[in-house]
Amino acid sequence: MQQALAKARAALPHEVPIAALIVSSSGEILSLAHNLTETISDPTAHAEIVALRAACAQRSSPRLPDCDMYVTLEPCPMCATAISFARIRRLYFGAYDAKGGGVEHGPRIFQQPTCHHRPEVIAGMAEAESSQLLKSFFEAKRA
Repeated sequence: MQQALAKARAALPHEVPIAALIVSSSGEILSLAHNLTETISDPTAHAEIVALRAACAQRSSPRLPDCDMYVTLEPCPMCATAISFARIRRLYFGAYDAKGGGVEHGPRIFQQPTCHHRPEVIAGMAEAESSQLLKSFFEAKRA
Protein backbone atom coordinates (compact mmCIF):
# COMPACT_ATOMS: atom_id res chain seq x y z
CA MET A 1 0.00 0.00 0.00
CA GLN A 2 2.94 2.34 0.60
CA GLN A 3 3.91 2.11 -3.09
CA ALA A 4 0.34 3.01 -4.07
CA LEU A 5 0.39 5.99 -1.71
CA ALA A 6 3.70 7.18 -3.17
CA LYS A 7 2.23 6.89 -6.68
CA ALA A 8 -0.88 8.82 -5.57
CA ARG A 9 1.35 11.63 -4.32
CA ALA A 10 3.05 11.68 -7.74
CA ALA A 11 -0.32 12.60 -9.30
CA LEU A 12 -0.35 15.91 -7.43
CA PRO A 13 -1.29 18.65 -8.12
CA HIS A 14 -3.03 17.88 -11.43
CA GLU A 15 -4.98 14.75 -10.54
CA VAL A 16 -6.98 13.57 -7.56
CA PRO A 17 -4.33 11.58 -5.65
CA ILE A 18 -5.60 8.03 -6.03
CA ALA A 19 -3.41 5.14 -7.11
CA ALA A 20 -3.73 1.41 -7.71
CA LEU A 21 -1.17 -1.39 -7.70
CA ILE A 22 -1.64 -4.91 -9.07
CA VAL A 23 0.56 -7.71 -7.73
CA SER A 24 0.72 -11.35 -8.88
CA SER A 25 0.62 -14.23 -6.40
CA SER A 26 4.40 -14.54 -6.83
CA GLY A 27 4.83 -10.93 -5.64
CA GLU A 28 5.60 -9.43 -9.05
CA ILE A 29 4.25 -5.92 -9.53
CA LEU A 30 2.34 -6.01 -12.82
CA SER A 31 1.18 -2.40 -12.80
CA LEU A 32 1.18 0.75 -10.72
CA ALA A 33 -0.97 3.68 -11.83
CA HIS A 34 -2.58 6.88 -10.61
CA ASN A 35 -5.65 8.68 -11.87
CA LEU A 36 -5.27 10.16 -15.35
CA THR A 37 -8.77 11.57 -15.89
CA GLU A 38 -7.61 15.18 -16.16
CA THR A 39 -4.32 14.42 -17.90
CA ILE A 40 -5.85 12.51 -20.82
CA SER A 41 -9.40 13.96 -20.61
CA ASP A 42 -10.92 10.52 -20.03
CA PRO A 43 -13.58 10.05 -17.36
CA THR A 44 -12.81 6.31 -17.23
CA ALA A 45 -9.09 6.80 -16.53
CA HIS A 46 -9.39 6.03 -12.83
CA ALA A 47 -6.28 4.51 -11.25
CA GLU A 48 -7.90 1.07 -11.04
CA ILE A 49 -8.87 1.03 -14.73
CA VAL A 50 -5.44 2.25 -15.84
CA ALA A 51 -3.75 -0.40 -13.67
CA LEU A 52 -6.08 -3.17 -14.90
CA ARG A 53 -5.46 -2.25 -18.55
CA ALA A 54 -1.69 -2.33 -18.06
CA ALA A 55 -1.66 -5.62 -16.13
CA CYS A 56 -4.03 -7.32 -18.58
CA ALA A 57 -1.94 -6.12 -21.52
CA GLN A 58 1.22 -7.43 -19.87
CA ARG A 59 -0.43 -10.81 -19.34
CA SER A 60 -2.26 -10.78 -22.71
CA SER A 61 -5.37 -11.78 -20.82
CA PRO A 62 -8.59 -10.03 -19.75
CA ARG A 63 -8.50 -11.90 -16.43
CA LEU A 64 -6.10 -11.76 -13.49
CA PRO A 65 -7.32 -14.51 -11.13
CA ASP A 66 -4.00 -14.87 -9.32
CA CYS A 67 -3.59 -11.14 -8.67
CA ASP A 68 -4.33 -8.73 -5.86
CA MET A 69 -5.10 -5.03 -6.20
CA TYR A 70 -4.16 -2.33 -3.72
CA VAL A 71 -5.92 1.01 -4.13
CA THR A 72 -5.80 4.09 -1.94
CA LEU A 73 -9.56 4.77 -2.07
CA GLU A 74 -12.60 2.51 -2.10
CA PRO A 75 -13.32 1.81 -5.79
CA CYS A 76 -16.31 3.48 -7.43
CA PRO A 77 -19.02 1.30 -9.01
CA MET A 78 -17.33 1.41 -12.44
CA CYS A 79 -14.01 0.29 -11.03
CA ALA A 80 -15.56 -2.34 -8.76
CA THR A 81 -17.30 -3.85 -11.78
CA ALA A 82 -14.04 -3.86 -13.76
CA ILE A 83 -12.26 -5.52 -10.82
CA SER A 84 -14.93 -8.23 -10.82
CA PHE A 85 -14.70 -8.71 -14.59
CA ALA A 86 -10.90 -9.04 -14.31
CA ARG A 87 -11.39 -11.72 -11.64
CA ILE A 88 -9.01 -10.00 -9.20
CA ARG A 89 -8.40 -12.41 -6.31
CA ARG A 90 -8.12 -9.91 -3.47
CA LEU A 91 -8.85 -6.18 -3.19
CA TYR A 92 -7.17 -4.05 -0.54
CA PHE A 93 -8.25 -0.43 -0.22
CA GLY A 94 -7.35 2.46 2.05
CA ALA A 95 -9.89 5.23 2.58
CA TYR A 96 -13.62 4.59 2.50
CA ASP A 97 -15.70 6.65 0.06
CA ALA A 98 -19.18 7.21 1.47
CA LYS A 99 -20.23 9.39 -1.50
CA GLY A 100 -18.77 7.58 -4.49
CA GLY A 101 -17.72 4.14 -3.32
CA GLY A 102 -19.10 1.01 -4.90
CA VAL A 103 -17.76 -1.71 -2.60
CA GLU A 104 -18.75 -0.88 0.99
CA HIS A 105 -21.01 2.03 0.00
CA GLY A 106 -23.49 2.88 -2.77
CA PRO A 107 -24.46 -0.10 -4.91
CA ARG A 108 -22.06 -2.53 -3.18
CA ILE A 109 -21.23 -4.18 -6.49
CA PHE A 110 -19.76 -7.39 -5.07
CA GLN A 111 -22.94 -8.07 -3.08
CA GLN A 112 -25.25 -7.91 -6.09
CA PRO A 113 -26.72 -11.20 -7.34
CA THR A 114 -25.60 -10.30 -10.86
CA CYS A 115 -21.94 -10.09 -9.76
CA HIS A 116 -20.30 -13.30 -10.95
CA HIS A 117 -16.94 -12.84 -9.24
CA ARG A 118 -16.46 -11.47 -5.75
CA PRO A 119 -12.88 -10.77 -4.69
CA GLU A 120 -11.93 -11.01 -1.08
CA VAL A 121 -12.01 -7.43 0.27
CA ILE A 122 -9.70 -6.04 2.93
CA ALA A 123 -10.82 -2.49 3.69
CA GLY A 124 -9.20 0.31 5.63
CA MET A 125 -5.54 -0.53 4.92
CA ALA A 126 -3.51 2.65 5.61
CA GLU A 127 -6.87 4.38 5.89
CA ALA A 128 -5.68 7.43 7.83
CA GLU A 129 -2.83 8.19 5.42
CA SER A 130 -5.02 7.62 2.34
CA SER A 131 -7.78 9.78 3.74
CA GLN A 132 -5.45 12.61 4.76
CA LEU A 133 -3.88 12.72 1.29
CA LEU A 134 -7.32 13.23 -0.27
CA LYS A 135 -8.46 15.75 2.35
CA SER A 136 -5.31 17.84 1.84
CA PHE A 137 -5.79 17.80 -1.94
CA PHE A 138 -9.38 19.03 -1.76
CA GLU A 139 -8.59 21.62 0.92
CA ALA A 140 -5.88 23.05 -1.35
CA LYS A 141 -8.36 23.15 -4.26
CA ARG A 142 -10.84 25.16 -2.17
CA ALA A 143 -8.19 27.60 -0.91
